[in-house]
Amino acid sequence: MQPTLIWDLPTRLFHWTLASSFALAWLTSEGDRWRSIHVFLGYLILGLVVFRLIWGFAGSHYSRFASFWFGPSEALAYLKQVATRKAPRHVGHNPTGSLAIYILLAMAVAVGLTGILTLGGDEQQGIAASWFSFAQIKWLKELHEVGANLMLVVVFGHITGVVVESVLHQENLARSMVTGFKMAKPDTPQAKPRTWVAALMLLAMLGFGGWWFAYAIDRQIDNQSWHINLENGTGEEPHVKFVGKSLPDNHLWRDECGSCHAVFYPALLPSRSWQKIMTEQDQHFGTDLGLDAATVAAVLKFMVDNAAEKHAVEAAFKIEQSIPAGETPLRITETPYWMQKHREIAASDWANPLVMSKTNCASCHADADDGTFEDGAMHIPKAPATAASPAASRP
Repeated sequence: MQPTLIWDLPTRLFHWTLASSFALAWLTSEGDRWRSIHVFLGYLILGLVVFRLIWGFAGSHYSRFASFWFGPSEALAYLKQVATRKAPRHVGHNPTGSLAIYILLAMAVAVGLTGILTLGGDEQQGIAASWFSFAQIKWLKELHEVGANLMLVVVFGHITGVVVESVLHQENLARSMVTGFKMAKPDTPQAKPRTWVAALMLLAMLGFGGWWFAYAIDRQIDNQSWHINLENGTGEEPHVKFVGKSLPDNHLWRDECGSCHAVFYPALLPSRSWQKIMTEQDQHFGTDLGLDAATVAAVLKFMVDNAAEKHAVEAAFKIEQSIPAGETPLRITETPYWMQKHREIAASDWANPLVMSKTNCASCHADADDGTFEDGAMHIPKAPATAASPAASRP
């Protein structure tokens, strides 16, 4: 027996990059705070699977599918041998491990594709944007989450198998996937390092990552109003944000509504609410807006064209769905969805001098002026520190 290179460098790079990408994707799966990172990792995983399918035919001996093409019956038989501690040692993948690899590759594709469809339907982003409505995407989103959970179970099963196999045959399988070497007979097929392929892989991943963060994240963030305010010295940078879609804008609507209070994007109320508000503009919450007929018509058209029923963003869909058909709310804060989402906000947060009012959406939602209301752009500000009184500061 002698040290033999079994796993070439591209196989090892694939293995550890896939493992770390899946772990990070799992950790960034909740909410929109890290959605940009989550989406990047999903695309990266799909790219890695494509590479592994190619490398399964072009790689070194033990990286090729032909070297570990075992059926389910052989995998089950091997499990029984492991249970009796009589399982033979395999220099490459054993039958049960090979089955886990095929399952993981298939599940990575399924989870990745449902993730792309979920992103398109739930966030109206990516290549599948507008393929599905918010209502239609619900089951695909659930399928994506179930698939990820099942994949996690298979991953833990794979790790357990590696530990058991390492103990059974007195060798560190995890270390061999780092170094590439295992003890083997002199006539065992030896892998070539294939360093140049690994270098191309690494360059491709770094290039994709650089493009994603420079174009798909940074450039979009630069165009958001909250970021412009931040560069001007106002606002607060909360998290790595997921940037929502760009919504239609209207200068007349923004000027007229913004002259008295913060602008509330039309997607936050149904069209019947805006129609009632504009019809009664001479008694707008106790104020006569004094708008002429042409201005009312132009502003109302923009409001109706972008009202909650259009489901332009997730918040619009959920607000519209929460309002009973026979009701016409005139305040966003009176819609069932708004009340449900804000019911756990502490009284101290509402009393924060940086917030003060339930209508001050921009204090917590960095993208309030843009109308997208992504979870990743939401951050409750901390109250400014109270200056110590002179008496309290004396020794």
